[in-house]
Amino acid sequence: MSSTAGRSGEAFVKEITLRSEDFSRWYLDVVRKAELADYSPVKGCMVIRPYGYAIWELIQRQLDDRFKATGHVNAYFPLFIPESLLLKEAEHVEGFAPQVAWVTRGGTEDLDEKLIVRPTSETLFGVMYQKWIQSWRDLPVLINQWANVVRWEKVTRPFLRTTEFLWQEGHTAHETAEEAQEETLKILALYKEFCENVLAMPVVDGQKSESEKFAGASKTYSIEALMGDGRALQAGTSHNLGQNFAKAFGIQFQGRDKSLQHVWTTSWGVSTRLVGGVIMTHGDDSGLILPPRVAPWQVVIVPIPRGNWKETVLPKCEEIRDQLQAAGIRVRLDGDDSQTPGWKFSEYEMRGVPLRLEIGPKDIEKSAVFAARRDTRAKQSLPMQGLPGAVAALLDDIQASLLTRAREFRDGHTVAATSYDEFTSIMEGRPGFVPAPWCGSAQCETDIKAETQATIRNIPFGFEKAPGVGCVKCGNPAVVTAWFAKAY
Repeated sequence: MSSTAGRSGEAFVKEITLRSEDFSRWYLDVVRKAELADYSPVKGCMVIRPYGYAIWELIQRQLDDRFKATGHVNAYFPLFIPESLLLKEAEHVEGFAPQVAWVTRGGTEDLDEKLIVRPTSETLFGVMYQKWIQSWRDLPVLINQWANVVRWEKVTRPFLRTTEFLWQEGHTAHETAEEAQEETLKILALYKEFCENVLAMPVVDGQKSESEKFAGASKTYSIEALMGDGRALQAGTSHNLGQNFAKAFGIQFQGRDKSLQHVWTTSWGVSTRLVGGVIMTHGDDSGLILPPRVAPWQVVIVPIPRGNWKETVLPKCEEIRDQLQAAGIRVRLDGDDSQTPGWKFSEYEMRGVPLRLEIGPKDIEKSAVFAARRDTRAKQSLPMQGLPGAVAALLDDIQASLLTRAREFRDGHTVAATSYDEFTSIMEGRPGFVPAPWCGSAQCETDIKAETQATIRNIPFGFEKAPGVGCVKCGNPAVVTAWFAKAY
């Protein structure tokens, strides 16, 4: 159990399992107690509650701004995909077949052709791009869609892995291989910047191994984050599809030299899994800790109800709320007198609100407010004069401090291994990232996973060559330094 105390020292217990006792149970407790999501009657699916959806909306809005700033536009494609389209790209269908949900009846009639409930949309985009692209002048095509997808998962966990989830998927078509590769890496860098600057979640960016790449891709790149229990989370992927889908779907154009050529395509996406990443990166025994840039309420104002507080304290709280809102700060004023201030302190800590402002009669006499940070629990008095600027500065500091803290945790839980004995010893439990030399053999990769549950998360940029050592598993010359971890 966890407890928290207000200025009075009054403690309030929340039914949240300690992270150190059972991280998985702690996570589920936080998701439900903070009213982020709940289980639905449909197995493997979740209901995203308003507070959780508000976090997703902030993620969506800020990502969407970044996509549009780089020339991408939004569209919407159907939820249903004819079976014949999925079958066109052999590697793609093989990769997704175990997760596909099928529609076989419409109303009272059997369908002439089965439909797939969208697991991803490369095939539909391929069909439409084949119609829309005729000349090099039509390129590049830079389209993104915000949508839901369905993948029939056996083991689910809210936000991290659910049968239905929300995401964005970008699908682009280019004139040359070089342009497609540039797009793939540009989006990966965009994802990394977003995760670090908005979610305060440091990530490792690099290329996936052949066995871990997206079904049908030429190259897959990912960003990998480290959660508070030492497990890795794939936070986003960007795929260079080469000409695989272009050839499967006949996406051709007349080149500048009048020759008929296939386009080069990419796809990329992040999902509601990012909400889970924020919870597990920053949360503590009292619940959520939200980075200010994705906090639905960046500040909560709690009036201290003493004397005729509704005539004195409450109007001042409303005035301060209006000032902060005018400065672009998301604020909640909790004037509900059915709960004590101490209960509210505990409640908003559990919900991860970055900054709490307490205002009572004595604070008004001093023309000040009492501020408490969620990340460090540090408290201080702030003058009412110039308060919006002081609050904005505190929120910026909280945002930066959370990134620093997460980066220090990640770096402190990254331990390199050069021998297999060393590797297996480190991998006992949940250690974090383990960089190790790898020969590039799929067999070594498979054996390591079977023996330790660790997978290659990616080969980070800058680690594409191994420094003249043997593979951690077989001892043959290593070609890269791969980053291994146990993962969600």
